[in-house]
Amino acid sequence: MRIAAPVLRTGSICTLALAASCSHQSASLPDFADLVERVSPSVVNISAVSAAPQAEEANPDEPQGQVPDWLKKFLDKHGKGEAPGGADGSSSSSGGGSSSGSDSSPEDGGDADQGPGNEQSLGSGFILSEDGYILTNQHVVSDAKEVTVRLSDHRELSAVVVGSDERADIALLKIDAKGLTAVKLADMSKTRVGDWVLAIGSPFSFDYTVTAGIISAKGRNLDTEQYVPFIQTDAAINPGNSGGPLFNLKGEVVGVNSQIYSQTGGFMGVAFAIPIDIAAKVARELKEHGKVTRGWLGVVVQEVTRDLAKSFNLPKPEGALVAKVLPDSPALQAGLKAGDVLLKYNGGDLITSKSLPPLVGDSTPGDTVTLELLRDGRSITVKIEVGTLDTQDQPDADTSQGLHPPKVPGAPGQAPNAGAEQGPPLGLTVQDLSAEERNKAKVASGGVRIGAVGAGPGREAGLQAGDVVLTIAGQEVDSLVRYGEVVGRLTPGQTVPMLVQRQGSPLFLALQVPPKG
Repeated sequence: MRIAAPVLRTGSICTLALAASCSHQSASLPDFADLVERVSPSVVNISAVSAAPQAEEANPDEPQGQVPDWLKKFLDKHGKGEAPGGADGSSSSSGGGSSSGSDSSPEDGGDADQGPGNEQSLGSGFILSEDGYILTNQHVVSDAKEVTVRLSDHRELSAVVVGSDERADIALLKIDAKGLTAVKLADMSKTRVGDWVLAIGSPFSFDYTVTAGIISAKGRNLDTEQYVPFIQTDAAINPGNSGGPLFNLKGEVVGVNSQIYSQTGGFMGVAFAIPIDIAAKVARELKEHGKVTRGWLGVVVQEVTRDLAKSFNLPKPEGALVAKVLPDSPALQAGLKAGDVLLKYNGGDLITSKSLPPLVGDSTPGDTVTLELLRDGRSITVKIEVGTLDTQDQPDADTSQGLHPPKVPGAPGQAPNAGAEQGPPLGLTVQDLSAEERNKAKVASGGVRIGAVGAGPGREAGLQAGDVVLTIAGQEVDSLVRYGEVVGRLTPGQTVPMLVQRQGSPLFLALQVPPKG
């Protein structure tokens, strides 16, 4: 009994403290109701009808009728059986939904013109200007032959797709209507992580659904759209929210809801929006020119891992490692080389390799930018004139490759015409390349092919049978003899970068040279 009183008193104190805390929080929480009432007239529902692809033969290994069409499209695009977006099996998917055949929304009947040969995509959008321009996601209206916009006052209007940009996932629509309420755009330089945000859209066809959360992070770079530094939010975004606005507490649009990161296809607390400054710039270019012009350097870069940072004598993993310089590119003309580590772009730090593509893409072709880089342990400043990215004529570049590849054991046995190792044992069996092998590997000149990978530093670095070794510690390798010379001069215990060609793509790996003895 004697312990009861203290327990009760403690409980009373906790109750009083909780009540005081709740009172303080309720006084400081935002008034979402007034905000929703003020901005809802600027939000629209979008439905797009397009010709459906030819029916595919059903896969007996896949459950039928359980996976929504929009998720099937995403899985088909990124490869069935893979886990895009994360090594843990997570996936990054669009927030757009679709239905086919005679499916209809819970609020209204099915489209009378929609037959088995058509497919309907459902999404959201918002009024960009009072003269009828509307912003949404490109994937909402992709390949659409008919687009319908439904306003908050229930007017349904046909829309024209002025233009779209797949790289930014932005589309600009135009409707002929009066009495429209346009949104206000936020100043993104004043937007901070932790700010309250509000999403309005049509998830699962439930019009004008409101969800709230905060900005969880800024500048997120995803493999799906490398030219967009996304806003991450925990406001609930689901299929059908795509293209809808993300508002701040002033009623200004800070982003265009675009993607979710999920293991199920539904919301799991991580969603992504396109920053409104980027979306608005894309919209302006689409309106004025019908297309978007982006800057181009002509480099393929990869992430700098901890081991690679050590091999390049960097104090920490940072920057963008140049794995390849493309021919006839601004980068080649400026003298950039494979093995350069780009640390700053026009004065801005490159935290990771994924920081580079948005900065390059946002640059104006013809402008001269300054690159600060590390080459052979020395800091160098290079000026380079930005080119124009032309997706029709140029190979993909200024892109970021994946992180350290999986460590897969090489094939056992010894390849024909293989050379014995010289110098420190790396566990590798190598051979000269024939002209046919060089052409197949997309190697212009030089290189030796790894025939087998045994136990040792090579396997630990992630080397695989079939890789073509191009350089070791910055030294070119063009024959078995040269390979032996370079390996023989490696310092025991040192970590050095090794450039290989794997399945037609360049890749740097960090090789730990074994110590003596």
